[in-house]
Amino acid sequence: MVKAAPTNQVALQYALEDQGLERTGDEKNLVRWATTNPKHPKNWSPLRKAYDVTIIILLEFYTYLLAQGIGSVIFPPYSECFGRKRLYVVSTVFYSIFCAATGAISHPAAGAVGRLATGFLSAVPSVVVAGSVEDIFDIRERIWITFPYLAAANFGIAAGPVMSAYITADWGWQWVFYSAAIVTAFLAVLLLTIRESRPSLVLEREVAQLRKITGDESLQALNPDKVPDMQTFARNVVFRPAQLLATEPIIMAVSVVCGVSSGIIYLFTDVLPPVYKSFGFSTTRASLPFIAIGLGFLPNILTRFIEYRMADKCRKRGDPVLPEQKLIGYIIAAPVLMGGLWWFSWTIPPDIHVHWFISVIPLFFVGFAINEFGVVLVGYMMDSYLLFSASSFAALCIVRCILAASFPLFARRMFDGLGPNMAVSVLAIVATIFCGIAPLLRMYGERLRKNSKFAAHSLKVHSENTVEEAVP
Repeated sequence: MVKAAPTNQVALQYALEDQGLERTGDEKNLVRWATTNPKHPKNWSPLRKAYDVTIIILLEFYTYLLAQGIGSVIFPPYSECFGRKRLYVVSTVFYSIFCAATGAISHPAAGAVGRLATGFLSAVPSVVVAGSVEDIFDIRERIWITFPYLAAANFGIAAGPVMSAYITADWGWQWVFYSAAIVTAFLAVLLLTIRESRPSLVLEREVAQLRKITGDESLQALNPDKVPDMQTFARNVVFRPAQLLATEPIIMAVSVVCGVSSGIIYLFTDVLPPVYKSFGFSTTRASLPFIAIGLGFLPNILTRFIEYRMADKCRKRGDPVLPEQKLIGYIIAAPVLMGGLWWFSWTIPPDIHVHWFISVIPLFFVGFAINEFGVVLVGYMMDSYLLFSASSFAALCIVRCILAASFPLFARRMFDGLGPNMAVSVLAIVATIFCGIAPLLRMYGERLRKNSKFAAHSLKVHSENTVEEAVP
């Protein structure tokens, strides 16, 4: 390697300062970010942050499950090593193509292949977005940003049956896929205008430019994500989500809770229409109660204010915000989900005969609780496994996809065998158990993080590469 001569050290220092970079101070000649560098994603302007994340979040609204679980294993580690923007663009283009093909080819085999392909590709916005959010926003800002992302995801699930029922009735089932193809094609164009957000990849480009300016070929970016080739990536990185799921108690607990809560929504897509047909609703009107679940995101705004005020008080005192301190929303939502499901289970036919609106009210609270679970617990994982946030979220998505795909398979049989009232009561019992997980995470979460090699390594690397305060 060619090293800069002593006479060039001053010029090198000026070049480093000019590009907002600095040396690590060791003998490896590594270069890292300066905390004030405007090119670091966390230092982007609020408008740029808002624009990029809005486009990515819109993807989740329009994006099945088992195939998504497979994609969840592959795409997040790839994005952590090779960047995120290219994945967003390419996957969205192919998603649009497969949606259009599924609508155009009226054959069961074509439909199965199309759904498999779109499910696989939809893993990109579903899981990689968690990494993008961690790239761009600090721990206080993430309180708010995870909210619209997960609200969009859950509202999309709730709104899907309503939209598809009316689109199918008026225009035919093909237009369910054509509309998705049109929207995602438009989003693919918008995605071309966002920036790469993985700090290590952006730093690699900055240091490459610095080498050209200074002629010092020994300068290397401090890049913990770097892998020498695809073979090494496949061997060491691609199975990281499964490894996290199998070895990290926090990720196991969060994945089960979020997976079951998501499974409840997918189960409801299958069983709610028959329940409301028993009230005398038509096929299209029987899908309307999903709107109550979708609107459940509104109270989540209040809990975000509570979280943000807590984080702001810590900042003013000079104290770091511990991930466990942000679990208050889950502590609130767990009993709300329990109460909402018990309420719903005993206000529907055939055992109970009351006005249909009485049973719609608890669906609003169920929607709030499921949204809150996602916002709080996903944020908790992101704060706990900073460097591996996309992979930890992928582990969650593996469980979520398996449960969400399996719940509808037994939903009708369970409801027919037990009856709607007892079947929903079973779900309420599970929600009651979730109430005990919240205080356990609050009490023992910090100890689990400190004993985790992934969380400890992530914190160390994060402190070397970030421009925000580290989480203890």
